[in-house]
Amino acid sequence: MWTENNNQLCRTFRFKDFSEAFAFMTRVALAAEKMDHHPNWSNSYHTVDIKLNTHDAGDVITEKDRELARKIDALL
Repeated sequence: MWTENNNQLCRTFRFKDFSEAFAFMTRVALAAEKMDHHPNWSNSYHTVDIKLNTHDAGDVITEKDRELARKIDALL
């Protein structure tokens, strides 16, 4: 579930292993590139942490972030 924290939409995803986590990140990267809206994220083995906000709007959550979050959820 996405949470709002410090003007960011945040979610942690856990996978079976690094390969699954990296494949998920690849799918997210393609979706984000199509939107020209890129996440702040990190990966450690099977865990992917994603934070979304819109830099052009002053680093706050916008509808663009919510749309990308929905697209990310659909990739699971």
